Amino acid sequence: MTEDVFKALADPTRRRILDELVERDGQTLFEICARLITNHGLGLSRQAISQHLAVLEAADLVHSRREGRYKFHDLNTEPLECIVTRWLRPDARESNP
Repeated sequence: MTEDVFKALADPTRRRILDELVERDGQTLFEICARLITNHGLGLSRQAISQHLAVLEAADLVHSRREGRYKFHDLNTEPLECIVTRWLRPDARESNP
């Protein structure tokens, strides 16, 4: 699982998507695309952003949920917290397996 997180974080576009979800959680694909263009000048197709979101979901960094005809994407920080605990707070890791 940790390998998936590092793979997901290796790409600058995926890191920017996470940055945008930190700014405002619960965005649709359309909103994420618009924010990437506006804030970062990234004019990628919706399909390309959707593929990046799939990698982030596979790494459990993003969760998606459907409400009616809309799909919202939410940031999940748990995998990042596990990494931090592993190397920066190993004593906390022993108490929380």
